[in-house]
Amino acid sequence: MDEPISIAEQHPARYWHRLDDSRIQCDLCPRDCKLHEGQRGACFVRGRVGDAMVLTTYGRSSGFCVDPVEKKPLNHFYPGSSILSFGTAGCNLACKFCQNWDISKSRSFDKLVDQASAEAIARNAGELGCKSVAFTYNDPVIFAEYAMDVADACHARGIKTVAVTAGYIHDQPRRDFFAKMDAANVDLKAFTDEFYVKQTGSHLQPVLDTLKYLCRETDVWVELTTLLIPGLNDSADEISKMSEWIAKELSVDVPLHFSAFHPDYKMTSIPATPTETLIQARQIARKAGLLYVYIGNVHNREGDTTYCPSCNSALIVRDWYEIEQYRLTPDGHCPDCDTHIAGRFEKFTGQFGRRRIPIAIGEAT
Repeated sequence: MDEPISIAEQHPARYWHRLDDSRIQCDLCPRDCKLHEGQRGACFVRGRVGDAMVLTTYGRSSGFCVDPVEKKPLNHFYPGSSILSFGTAGCNLACKFCQNWDISKSRSFDKLVDQASAEAIARNAGELGCKSVAFTYNDPVIFAEYAMDVADACHARGIKTVAVTAGYIHDQPRRDFFAKMDAANVDLKAFTDEFYVKQTGSHLQPVLDTLKYLCRETDVWVELTTLLIPGLNDSADEISKMSEWIAKELSVDVPLHFSAFHPDYKMTSIPATPTETLIQARQIARKAGLLYVYIGNVHNREGDTTYCPSCNSALIVRDWYEIEQYRLTPDGHCPDCDTHIAGRFEKFTGQFGRRRIPIAIGEAT
């Protein structure tokens, strides 16, 4: 039975309509949850109160941290800069392999320890010297109204915004939501609908639609992440087909991060991804024409480094999230052959490094 929605949790939500059978339908994501009075959607944080839909996590977070932007992961979005990261609770996917399951799968709001207005988040990000704010840990699609208000407050202060998302969202909210974002790292979890249905409780096509929209119709900087799970989505054939689709339908300039799986949540019996699998995946993707392919969650300096696609010079040498050498020109060109490197760059004046700093957001003005 759904947990009752208290008065304190009720913030008006967008993207829903009434049905003829007296239910209301959520129009935010392709789950199309249909709700009676008092029911919550699959995400758990959107629910029905009376004849309207509410968002129960508006202004409430599972915690705030200052991270290196490379941790999102974003390797071509102001490298070396710091980013204020936060999330809420719940998720509209049901991934059996979730690495943040204690937050995203939460059915209790005990995890929501911090309260913060949009203005307080933007102000604190500025005071902390953060280049951007990231909506992450759980999928920001489900707290879209909160994320969009935070984005407006950030932009008013010259602070960028980043969505770390699975991209499972309907067309109109997709347009509204990403109009507020400067960058996105989208989880392309696999390249078969069977995987999406069995392992995430969703479908592949809406994610592909989001990616095509972002890369063809917006100025949002996009990077992709695929968590390779042994025996489920790590075959050479699937990786090849996915990479070819990215090159053809999106761009060879879109960075792709292959990330190592670690046993967690409902997949504790599957072993961690071998480093060799990640190296082979990177080779396959590069052979398909992708220019910027990275390896994550394991120590592999070559897989962390940004290379010039023309002369193969090492331009940004990383060791995990630490930048050891930065050779790009301020406007993002290779100093050796003048090739333009896709991304968002500026003059490099130093780096935040690999630190992770938990913070508390103050509401005082």
